[in-house]
Amino acid sequence: LFQESTKFKNVWTTHSASPIAYERGRIYLDNYQCCISSIAQEPRILYQKPKCSKSEKIEDALLLECPLGEMLPSPSDYKSSLIVLTVQNWLLRLSADSGEILEKIYLAGSCCKFRYLSWDTPQEVMVVKSSQNKLPAAARQVSIQQSVLFYLAVFQVLPLSFVGMLEINKKIFGNSVTDVAVSNGILIVMYSMGLVRLYNFQAICEQFMEQPFDLGHEFNWNGQVGVVGKYPFGLPCNIKITDTPPLLFEASSLENAFQIGGYPWHYIITPNKKKHKGVFHICSLKDNALAKNGIQDMKCCSLEPDWIYFHPDMSGRIIHVGPNLIKVLKFKEVKNNTDQMEIVEDFTVVANRENCVNDAVTVTASGRVVKKRFNLLDDDPEQETFKIVDYEDELDLLSAVAVTEIGADGKAHLDFHCNDHGILLKSIPLLESWDVTYSHEVYFDKDLVLHIEQKPNRRFSCYVYQMVCDADKDDE
Repeated sequence: LFQESTKFKNVWTTHSASPIAYERGRIYLDNYQCCISSIAQEPRILYQKPKCSKSEKIEDALLLECPLGEMLPSPSDYKSSLIVLTVQNWLLRLSADSGEILEKIYLAGSCCKFRYLSWDTPQEVMVVKSSQNKLPAAARQVSIQQSVLFYLAVFQVLPLSFVGMLEINKKIFGNSVTDVAVSNGILIVMYSMGLVRLYNFQAICEQFMEQPFDLGHEFNWNGQVGVVGKYPFGLPCNIKITDTPPLLFEASSLENAFQIGGYPWHYIITPNKKKHKGVFHICSLKDNALAKNGIQDMKCCSLEPDWIYFHPDMSGRIIHVGPNLIKVLKFKEVKNNTDQMEIVEDFTVVANRENCVNDAVTVTASGRVVKKRFNLLDDDPEQETFKIVDYEDELDLLSAVAVTEIGADGKAHLDFHCNDHGILLKSIPLLESWDVTYSHEVYFDKDLVLHIEQKPNRRFSCYVYQMVCDADKDDE
């Protein structure tokens, strides 16, 4: 990858009127009806399914990989599969190579609409979440109260097995709940005033599980007789939370932004006032104490806010990205105080702005002094600006997309930095023009770079670059 003679060549481009998705070497078009392998020298179609009706439309999908070192009941379980959720509340497991339906589970009737798939524990425990329950307008006019806000169905994967379904109820969690999620065994409940509350999800399952059920088995539940996961019965709501579970932790943060990580455990919030947007507080989870140097503020004047998150490499570090800076921060013990941690810079990556001149006063050829009314923003398109920062775990690289827009033409390049010290190792220019007002995703996967762009009026484009090595130069 880092040899000077190694280049990345644009080998394939496609355009679509529907969203384009990418998952580990597979490009999905036409709402997952067309799957293209990007691993070959030039992308090729793996399968093309017939156009589906609106009732079969796929709402969300997750790629499921076979676990290592485990005996599985079916030979098909050892191959990659795609779990998809349809608009009619069907959960399907498809072969990732052929699109063939391997398993089919009916979730529920019209009482709720399941819309979102996510991992509680990646490749182990999956969560299916409904959209927020809202009463029809006629029911609201006669003051009928809707108490159930969300439904969550939880599955162990490979073999796919039903753990339980639960409802998030106003009577238990309060009226101002706006969203809910399950991650790493924690039930996260978000409120309209910026409050975030955490509960032990495993303890909730154990305490409030009324009866366990197995997929495909007959059940008699609240007077209903049917088969678990089959139409028209679906899945029983067998985890009934009757009392407020013990609270693990709560914090108030602007826009419910809340993250946990580091070692020892810390969390990142933004104080819950609009004037604090772009200011991040790093606090100890144990006692809520602010870490030394724990207020991180880039003080950048930009249209797009800076962002911060715990490093995905499990090192316990923190990545803070602004328009022209990528700061990697780490925890360090405070001298003479083992209870407190200090936030220090591990390394910083700076955008290339050598040619940028931002003088407030200029002198014309005739000697007239001209004063600028406005200073340039830190993310002014004419200056190199970081737009995407990611971590490539297989090669242990930090990748960054930097963009400069001159006139109507935006030029972007993908840079790879050493994850330990931030040293620039390779820069790959992207040939297509990059408009900063559009939505962009960039993936780096072994010898492949993939750029997905969303333009106005639902126009999507995908650009694939393949690594090309010049063997003669390498021999030299």
